[in-house]
Amino acid sequence: MVDSPKAKGPTPASASPPAAGGPPVPISGPLTAGEAGILGILPTSHWQQVQAEDAADDTDDTASTIGSITSSTTSLSRSIFEYRKNVSQRPMDLFHHLNTLVLSGKLYLAPLPKNIQKAVGIGTGTGIWAIDFADEFPDTEVIGTGVSPIQPTWVPANVKFEIDDVNREWPWPDNTFDYIHSRSLIGVVQDWKEYYRQAFRCLKPGGFVEDDTNSAKVFSEDRTEDIHRKCMEKAGFVDITKDIKVPVGAWPQDKTQKELGICAKMALESDLEGYVNYIWGVVLGWTPEEIATYCAAFRRELKNKTIHGMYTTRVAYGRKPE
Repeated sequence: MVDSPKAKGPTPASASPPAAGGPPVPISGPLTAGEAGILGILPTSHWQQVQAEDAADDTDDTASTIGSITSSTTSLSRSIFEYRKNVSQRPMDLFHHLNTLVLSGKLYLAPLPKNIQKAVGIGTGTGIWAIDFADEFPDTEVIGTGVSPIQPTWVPANVKFEIDDVNREWPWPDNTFDYIHSRSLIGVVQDWKEYYRQAFRCLKPGGFVEDDTNSAKVFSEDRTEDIHRKCMEKAGFVDITKDIKVPVGAWPQDKTQKELGICAKMALESDLEGYVNYIWGVVLGWTPEEIATYCAAFRRELKNKTIHGMYTTRVAYGRKPE
C-alpha cells in the first residue's frame, strides 16, 4: 500500500509482501513473525487496530462491506490460496490492458526480429497476451502455458495453450524458443535462479527472455528491484532492465499518466482480494478475515486523493549469447 507522509497514522507500505526484488521468500510455508519483521511487514494486529480507528470517520462503504467480504472468504477452503483460483479472468484482462499502457502500447520491449519462429508465454492466464502476440507475429508458433485451462478456444491458428507448472522441469528440449515471455509471476515462481536456468536452456542462441514484474509495494518514492538482473546474469544472459513508474489514481497532471493512473487504480480495485490471497495467505500465513481487514485499509488508501501513490514495473530482458 501507499507510503506517504500525508497518510493518516502508520502508512500501509510496511504491510506489503516482499517485492519480487526483495529477499527470496520460501512460499512452501508462512513466514515467521521474525522473518516478517525483518522485511518490514506489519502484523495483522496493526490492521485490526487501524480498522477500528478508521471506522468512526470512514466516508466510503468499505466498513459496511467488510462483513460480507469476511463471510464469503471464510466459507472457502484453504485452496482459495491457490493462485489459479484467486484471480478472475476479467481482472486479468484489465491488467493486460494496463500493462500495454505501461509499455506505451507494446506487448514487449525486447528487440525481437520479425522472423522469429517460436515463442512461449509462461503463466499465460487468460491467454490474451499470447493471442495478441500471435496476431503481431502471424508466422510465429506461439505457446501459452498455465496451470488452468481458462483460455478461449477461438484463437489465431498459430497459437496453442498447454497445461504446465513453471516450477517443475520445463518439458521442452534445449534451444527450442526464440523468445520466452512472462509477467506478473510474483509469488508464483519459487526460484528465479532456476527459472532463468531453464529459460537459458530452452532458448536458441541469440534468443531473448523477458519478464515484466509489478512491485507488490505501492509507494511515493522509487525503489527498484534487482532479482531478475542478478538471476539473468547468473544464468548467462546479457541483460537489460528498465524501471517504469506507474501512478495509481487520477492525480497526475499529464494526460497520458492520468489515464495510466486511472487504469491502474481500476485494475487494483477490480479484484483486490484475488490479487493478495495467495501471497498474504501462503507466505504470510494470514487468515481470510485478516486479509479482508487489510484489503479494506488498502481500499481506503486508494480513495485518499491526497496520496500520490505509485509502483514500479521492472521490465527485464536478456539475450542468450550466440
